[in-house]
Amino acid sequence: MNEAITQMLERYKCVTSVDYQNALKEIIQELALFGLWRSKFFEHAAFYGGTALRILYRLNRFSEDLDFSLLKPNADFKLQNYEEGVRKELEAFGFSLQVEVKKKNTQTMVQSAFLKGNTLEHLLKVGMPSRLNKQFHPSEMVKIKFEIDTDPPPRFQTESVPIFLPVPYSVRTYKMPDLFSGKLSALLFRKWQKRVKGRDWYDFLWYVGRETPVNLDHFQARMEQIGKGTSGEILTLKELQDLIHDKIDHVDLELAKQDVIPFISDPTHLDGWSKDFFHTAVDRLTASNDS
Repeated sequence: MNEAITQMLERYKCVTSVDYQNALKEIIQELALFGLWRSKFFEHAAFYGGTALRILYRLNRFSEDLDFSLLKPNADFKLQNYEEGVRKELEAFGFSLQVEVKKKNTQTMVQSAFLKGNTLEHLLKVGMPSRLNKQFHPSEMVKIKFEIDTDPPPRFQTESVPIFLPVPYSVRTYKMPDLFSGKLSALLFRKWQKRVKGRDWYDFLWYVGRETPVNLDHFQARMEQIGKGTSGEILTLKELQDLIHDKIDHVDLELAKQDVIPFISDPTHLDGWSKDFFHTAVDRLTASNDS
């Protein structure tokens, strides 16, 4: 096994089959990022979302997808231009995965692609003990989605964050107040019908615990883009807090916990969750540009 992959795996202290499976997914995510960097992708785009928090800032939960945003709208952008670069970089480190760009059936400014490969084959490549083989069906596939928004809402800033494995390089990402704004937009307006994405609430507490301010301008831009706000309006921190308080009053926290549990190592970290606790957290919010 490649020495860099060995170093990456050592960070996880794997014991169970789930440990190895989570480690495999995250290693593939990081190699995909490296392939995108090699392909000059980050000259045009920024990394954001839960996986960005996990890989760049060590959020203590696993995440599934790689989410990106162009730095400015470009309807002509083609994600498939980077498909081969990602595949070759994965192959160079011993991973034989397919990279498939999804064909759009509806009019959307979000482009998607998938990394796919045999789960058991790749777990063995990263050194999972053979005694754990029976935990996986021979045809089970590891599948990682990455998406890019080609019509990003404006009024955000980016910065470069270093990654040191498999080799040193940097990834462009949204600054933390803008990442928080995107998370709050998802928390408030994500269309999951009766499902609850508890990962949004978990990440919300992570941001509050780090005393991350919200970029109200970027949050307002996101609201305007989805038809929840009017251009020229100036959203205040109090108005944002009121929106979150109302959301808390209607959320099913037990369903939220069930969504998060597969992505964290210790479910007891959720024992303190209550509506009163979340309301208190909302009152601690600050903004980088409150009017």
